[in-house]
Amino acid sequence: MTTWTNWAGTEVARPRHIHRPRDAAQIADIVAATTAKGGRVRPLGSGHSFTAIGVPGSEAIDLTGWRGIVEADATTGLVTVRSGTTLRELNVQLDALGLAMTNLGDIDAQTIAGAISTGTHGTGARYGGLATQVAALELVLADGSVVVCSADNRPELFDAARVGLGALGVISTVTLRCEPAYLLAARERPEPFAEVLDRFDEYADNNDHFEFYWFPYGKNALVKRNNREESGVEARPLSRARRFVDYTVMENAAFGTLCRLGRAAPRLVPGLGSFASSVLSARDYSDVSHRVFATHRAVRFVESEFAVPRAAVHDVLRELKAAVARLADPVAFPVEVRVAAADDIWLSTAYGRDSAYIAIHQYRGMPYREYFAAFNDIAGAVGGRPHWGKLHNVDASVLGERYPRFADFGRVRDEVDPERVFTNAYLDRVLGAKTP
Repeated sequence: MTTWTNWAGTEVARPRHIHRPRDAAQIADIVAATTAKGGRVRPLGSGHSFTAIGVPGSEAIDLTGWRGIVEADATTGLVTVRSGTTLRELNVQLDALGLAMTNLGDIDAQTIAGAISTGTHGTGARYGGLATQVAALELVLADGSVVVCSADNRPELFDAARVGLGALGVISTVTLRCEPAYLLAARERPEPFAEVLDRFDEYADNNDHFEFYWFPYGKNALVKRNNREESGVEARPLSRARRFVDYTVMENAAFGTLCRLGRAAPRLVPGLGSFASSVLSARDYSDVSHRVFATHRAVRFVESEFAVPRAAVHDVLRELKAAVARLADPVAFPVEVRVAAADDIWLSTAYGRDSAYIAIHQYRGMPYREYFAAFNDIAGAVGGRPHWGKLHNVDASVLGERYPRFADFGRVRDEVDPERVFTNAYLDRVLGAKTP
């Protein structure tokens, strides 16, 4: 029996069987056989969710042998990719074709299927999450049938499955709307946190991709502005030495050392956080989009994130700052704030409203439950929707009120998986357990 654990070490499972299919037909055979014997099956992604959404039951499907691009059309930008392909692999393959994703998050370790299924997003007031770039999905349903859904073919299944939590079937391929490769000009600066809050809407509206990081005990925030370069402009990437110093040494090795010191001596954490905030440095460069969007994360942590109405971001952050000051245990990690445009995907955290994403973190091994519970309450008071893959305490009774199409999702789920072949304990909590 193999032991499975997620990246953060918050979830562990021991599936009885791990299947390693090489094509959609094999995936279908595994699912059909599991259904016939009344079992439960889930695909294994990269394990980058902090919640138990990826925890398999007795049967697990390892898709690491089902990777790569199936076909690509440079004229239309439509690219079909196998579901086990990681974003990192996909970005390299797209770049070789002269194509790119429209928007990405800052971590590229996830599989494409896992990323869209959990609502992974980047930042940009005019841009949606990764699922908004999906043009079609091929799914293996509970009865073993293989179906394709899109806006024109089984549109309700498509609306549900783009952020489907793995509850509707096993995604075998994803067809994405890509675009010609482009450069991003990155401008990163430490700025006073109070000023960033005051100018939040200006910064969000006047940059293609805006975000900031704020150390709760510091006065400064690290503001990141990534904007598209015009065609024909030459890239100005960071030198290999600068990348090594900034990312390998400072953002991973040095920051990891501060975190370990804080974990060993918690009383030092506020001072260390203030110090980290004070030594933030500026940098300007431009590079191929995916190299700007994504950064390597070697320091492990736990995370909670909520999408709140964009107009509420100021109040939420001010309340969060006050809550941190009352905590019994200090916070070693910064808060990350991003934005996204409203979309029409049923279980997308940005469904029907322009959103601000606020993500809080704690260094792995340090107390976090009081902090995360306080944040859950603060975000919940403004109708915040938790990221499906990040820690939260919300269940179906609340989520049904926060998602206008929640009942429609349940109806589609009843149609395609009436016996809940794809469920697990987390899905029972957030979607509701099947009534006998």
